[in-house]
Amino acid sequence: MFGEKIPTDKEQLEAGRIFVSPLPIEEGPEWNSAEIEGKLSVDVLETETDLVVIATMAGTRPEDIFLHLHNDFLTIRGSRSPNLNEPVHFFYEECYWGKFSRTIVLPVDVNGDIAKSEYRNGVLTIRLPKASARQSIPILVIED
Repeated sequence: MFGEKIPTDKEQLEAGRIFVSPLPIEEGPEWNSAEIEGKLSVDVLETETDLVVIATMAGTRPEDIFLHLHNDFLTIRGSRSPNLNEPVHFFYEECYWGKFSRTIVLPVDVNGDIAKSEYRNGVLTIRLPKASARQSIPILVIED
């Protein structure tokens, strides 16, 4: 496993999988904490077998989406632009354009190795299979 090539986020997304990061996030676009960033709205729900995260990202290209799972945190990052090729004057500007992110503390243990994601019609759906409940493990008490 050591020295093995880790697939890029784009390869993971194209394969319908989440990048499970063993280390802090280092891939993707440059992120500056001083830069204003939009907050991504998400729905988090569960089925009998999965934890499901749904996020709407209209205007975001799949290659601009970065997913990272580390311990019990799921981070979704991306960027979007209105694709205007000429200078414009806005009368109303209610849509957020630019970088956005959201980190979610997962409410249940998940098996990130078999997580899957799908991006269709501007909606990202992430399915994280729940980790099977561990059986009770006896603990041996040793007297000093």
